[in-house]
Amino acid sequence: MAAVSLTPRALYEEVAELLRQRIFNRELTPGSWIDELKLAEEYGISRTPLREALKVLATEGLVTMKVRRGAYVTEVSERDLSDVYHLLALLESDAASVVATQATDAQIKELQALHKDLEKATADRERFFQINEAFHMRMLEIANNRWRDQMVADLRKVMKLNRHNSLLKAGRIEESLAEHRAIMDALAARNGLLAAKKMQAHFANGLAAAG
Repeated sequence: MAAVSLTPRALYEEVAELLRQRIFNRELTPGSWIDELKLAEEYGISRTPLREALKVLATEGLVTMKVRRGAYVTEVSERDLSDVYHLLALLESDAASVVATQATDAQIKELQALHKDLEKATADRERFFQINEAFHMRMLEIANNRWRDQMVADLRKVMKLNRHNSLLKAGRIEESLAEHRAIMDALAARNGLLAAKKMQAHFANGLAAAG
């Protein structure tokens, strides 16, 4: 197999992103052993930057390092998933409350435009997920707390390990869309308490579907 062309940024960061996408795309499945020698050969690199990349993914929770056994793609337990959704519900409901009460009219219109795109994407599971995530991340940007943003970004990476299970549930995309519609209505109405409540319900239902 030909070596993958890498960009000039820090080599281990580029490798980490390549592996991250392979994990999210299920090319590297949860619980599978990561063959460092094979990957180093495939990418045309030494094992040092590969190991640095694996350390990055380990800090994000995507990879689990096992003593004398190497690196494995993390398997998310029911407890892990419950903990992640619980924290996301707390962080993002708080952000929704801030956006409802402090966002400019232009920012609310931005979110409404993303929601309209989401309404049109129900037939394409991957596109629906991408727009869904874009909506949540833009809401967080508008709420403007970089510490919360970083925590949510890390938690969402772990959530992605299980995302396909939740989306495969019959009717879940339609339910998720209805929940988003309720969140957007609360944001547009400038009702912080309702926006937070609807966001918490969205994550509670998402967890139920992911189980």
